[in-house]
Amino acid sequence: MVTPDRIAPDRMATVRAPLFVPANRPERFAKAAASGADAVILDLEDAVAPTAKAAARAMLRRDFTTLPVILRINAAGTAWHADDLAAAAALRPSAVMVPKAEAPDDLRRIVAALADIPLVALVETARGLAQCRAIAVVPGVIRLAFGSVDFCADLRCAHTPEVLLPARSELVLASRLADLPGPLDGVTTSLDDATETARDAGRARDLGMGGKLCIHPRQIEPVLAAFAPTAEQIDWARRVLASGDGAVQLGGTMVDEPVRQRARAILAEAAAPEKRRAAGFHGDSAG
Repeated sequence: MVTPDRIAPDRMATVRAPLFVPANRPERFAKAAASGADAVILDLEDAVAPTAKAAARAMLRRDFTTLPVILRINAAGTAWHADDLAAAAALRPSAVMVPKAEAPDDLRRIVAALADIPLVALVETARGLAQCRAIAVVPGVIRLAFGSVDFCADLRCAHTPEVLLPARSELVLASRLADLPGPLDGVTTSLDDATETARDAGRARDLGMGGKLCIHPRQIEPVLAAFAPTAEQIDWARRVLASGDGAVQLGGTMVDEPVRQRARAILAEAAAPEKRRAAGFHGDSAG
């Protein structure tokens, strides 16, 4: 076992492939941490039956890893919400994920109840999407996430890239306007098709999302690969920054300051995994 330090909010900003694990399956906690995920989400909500909620709270722990541990609680207005908040306050996770995030006032109340524990607001309803810009600026909310499956159930729409493009774009825009990192995309429901996971993650990355929620260890590698700069992109970024100042031509295309900003961002993304390893954040089991 380990005694993990508090994870700074800026560390949460670099999470790309967090893995859900049912909160009532403690034998899986360390396995989730050793899976290659860059964060573990202990799930008190959808993964736990109503009759098992209380037992799941009693099983919560975060001494199995030095990775960020996120606790997904039950939504405001449910019978389990108040007890989940008390459990979160005792656990002191890296962040609390709030499902069915719809009302900024509810999030402000949760922030007040949890003191300095930051929130990940999971937007998964029409009301939540309509309020996502207001949600993103609530002090204490450090990231948005997309509950795409629940969103489709709420809107009675198909879970396809074309249908969900406007919702994903709005979450990216809301995050940017609030100066938050790119939002976490919803899950890929197929557990066995790495190609589908990679394709979904690539689309999310191209839209400006910053990571993707994972529900199986097999999804982690393609998600991390999709959100990591390629060797070609890193080489391009280095050549751009070596091209000098002002407007210049490089390989038949114009390079100016906005292009250099993108190049700096690519190199920062490429350096992030090494910085995490140097700081001791890894997926080795500690339980």
